[in-house]
Amino acid sequence: MKYLPAIYDQMMKQLPTFILLLWAGILQVTARDIPARPVPPRLVNDLAGVLSTGEQQRLEEKLVEFDRSSSTQIAIVILPGLYGYDAGDLAFRIGEEWGVGQKEFDNGFVILVKPKIREESGRVFIATGYGVEEFVPDAVARRIIEVEMIPMFREEKYYEAIDKATDVIISLTQGEFTPKEYMEDPGAAAAGFFLFLLFIAFFIFFFRSRRARYHPMGKNLPFWTALFLLGASGGSHKGHFGSFSSGSGSFGSPGGFGGFGGGSFGGGGAGGRW
Repeated sequence: MKYLPAIYDQMMKQLPTFILLLWAGILQVTARDIPARPVPPRLVNDLAGVLSTGEQQRLEEKLVEFDRSSSTQIAIVILPGLYGYDAGDLAFRIGEEWGVGQKEFDNGFVILVKPKIREESGRVFIATGYGVEEFVPDAVARRIIEVEMIPMFREEKYYEAIDKATDVIISLTQGEFTPKEYMEDPGAAAAGFFLFLLFIAFFIFFFRSRRARYHPMGKNLPFWTALFLLGASGGSHKGHFGSFSSGSGSFGSPGGFGGFGGGSFGGGGAGGRW
């Protein structure tokens, strides 16, 4: 019994070292749980195998071109599981450890997707960096998930869901429409543009009808033909996204994505399940 105080004192002296070793072990396990930053760097990371090679390439090219033109980075991470994490927590950890976005702007997005597997729910989370939260507030991120993504996920159309979501994010960050406009009606911008086209087509038709004697072809030009021709000539305005679908960077090649810039995440974003 007389040795017990000495043993106790020895244990107390070693306790800080034991706690440090235990904490280091926990951190090491946690680090292994989070997917490592891709090498070579890429923006589209499908570790669950739900996208075809062609789909990955098309998304990569679009996002690389967006990164080059704006410095804003959208990382797609598709995982077979969440490693015991909440989807939002894991998305933020990936964003921080990978450094998605530019360090000086914190303009990164992480779209984390865990597909639905048998009876296990599918999960999705859009994490936003500090610098882009004003363009995609939490309520807008939630609406993108509920309107653009989950309906497609339920049909197992993963590429279509991610493609639509990234199109909306690109448009919001470029100011093509405001978060308020998107929240009021995700299709408002497209509908308004169509009405504008309709008005212009009617004006052209009316103008040509009045001057038909000077332009004989005008009286034979049907209204819907005029509308079609006008739509074809103005088609480049309809979906500004077209310019991003054919980026010059090639998937997985040295001329592609240059790497993450060290951006930070502050907890903004939203998630959903199906």
